[in-house]
Amino acid sequence: MSGIEKTTDEILQLAAAHFKVPREQLRADDDFFKTLGINSLQALDLLTRIEQHFRIELPDYDLQGVTDFRTLAERIQSRL
Repeated sequence: MSGIEKTTDEILQLAAAHFKVPREQLRADDDFFKTLGINSLQALDLLTRIEQHFRIELPDYDLQGVTDFRTLAERIQSRL
């Protein structure tokens, strides 16, 4: 498993646990707002949890327009 695949998988697991949905329902290319049925405040809550998990800080400009798990994983991977 490559670094990006591992990062993506960890994000999907965190999102599934956080929003109490089965991990199998989430795909890397899913729009997390639509798939999880969340609003921007809930997304921020998830991002905080992800930042803590990876021990990184993602600046707002890095997250501009990011709505799918794969792109989020790419942005996180670039900070690791």
